[in-house]
Amino acid sequence: MKTRITVTTVLVVFILAALLLARPGLLASAERTGTSSSKSRGESIQQQIVVKEHEELDSLKTGDAQLFSALLADDALFVDAQGPATKAEVVKHVAEFRLVEYFMEDVTFVSLSNDSGLIAYKITEKGISHGEQFSARVYISAVWTMRQGKWVCVFSQETAAR
Repeated sequence: MKTRITVTTVLVVFILAALLLARPGLLASAERTGTSSSKSRGESIQQQIVVKEHEELDSLKTGDAQLFSALLADDALFVDAQGPATKAEVVKHVAEFRLVEYFMEDVTFVSLSNDSGLIAYKITEKGISHGEQFSARVYISAVWTMRQGKWVCVFSQETAAR
């Protein structure tokens, strides 16, 4: 049963990623101009997405809600033990949330297109949420895509690690 849930979760992530990325002309535009961000900055898509994931986590350390919000697509979907949430709901929730420290490990990357990819990793984190200290180990997966010249997270799922 555990394997079935894992396979189902992976399939759901990929299906959601495909649906979120199915924007007419997005890839055709990048191919026509020959200027995808990875080519212009000399970094692989994986490197760029890992940097953005760190930037997002660092904004939670510094309490920079404006930066955190700017890194999320307006139509982003987030899933955790509480269920699905919109960007607005997540941004509101993190107003009372601060990471003190975090450590990412076992980072895995899957390219979805020339300008999008899925990152999955385990995070060990400590912080303060709504006035209470916490520590956790969590598996995170996130889909990032290039929109209008900037990387945004369009999907993220968190699962508590045992």
